[in-house]
Amino acid sequence: MPSWLEKSLAAAQSVLPQHTLTALVHRLMRMETRWVKNALIRQVGSLAGVDYDEALSDNPDDYASFNAFFTRELKPGARPLDPDPRALLSPCDGTVSERGAMNAGRLLQAKGHDYSLQALLADDPSCRELRGGSFWTIYLSPKDYHRVHMPLDGELRRMVYVPGRLYSVAPYTVREVPGLFAINERVVCIFNTEFGPMAQVLVGAMLVASMDTVWAGTVTPAKDRATRRWSYAPGEVRLARGEEMGRFNMGSTVVMALPPGAIEPELDALPAAGDAVRMGQKLAGLVGE
Repeated sequence: MPSWLEKSLAAAQSVLPQHTLTALVHRLMRMETRWVKNALIRQVGSLAGVDYDEALSDNPDDYASFNAFFTRELKPGARPLDPDPRALLSPCDGTVSERGAMNAGRLLQAKGHDYSLQALLADDPSCRELRGGSFWTIYLSPKDYHRVHMPLDGELRRMVYVPGRLYSVAPYTVREVPGLFAINERVVCIFNTEFGPMAQVLVGAMLVASMDTVWAGTVTPAKDRATRRWSYAPGEVRLARGEEMGRFNMGSTVVMALPPGAIEPELDALPAAGDAVRMGQKLAGLVGE
């Protein structure tokens, strides 16, 4: 896509009624009128290139709404976890937008753009320990499996709902909108792990009608668009490696961050920016035996 067109499309999003459009999609995706939702499942699924064979059911009649299909469960064994117990798993299907080390508490968004961990996590106390660690940004397209899982064992300590804009997270917008992941609406989840804190951030986007977590249900859209914070007692929410932690009700992006010293330095043979990944695939090696 020519750069002038990318700039024009990104600029146009600034003046669109992002939340109104997303609210309309939210209602449409949950319509249970049989012919409407079946037509949406067939047409949108076909255009997006969804692999129906790996879905638990490929029959539109088995889904109450298009959203139920979009967040579909997969057949057992469709996403095997890497057998290496020291493998850091991809939390979702998608494409690696960027990955690497944080530089002075900043994450690379795209060439020419970075943003602060502090802004992404809404000043969460874990920022100090995560500073200088490693991060992965994974973009989910409409064809991808839209449930998000745990890359390693973790115990939930905090969740933060951060209101914000709803720019598209398509690659062309990511290249043009500075700090996009730190200004879009998002759900920040902080887990304790054997390496210290891990942040897993579900980033909202235009037409992403809502985001859920397995412990809180639907977090967005929120009635009160103000930052909200929840704390969890030790042992209240424990999730195992590979276990589902949330889902997008349309495509978006996951940003994951780990503290310094958590992963092995060798990354050359592992998924790099631009590579497609599947949930359960190895992203890196975790330190230890």
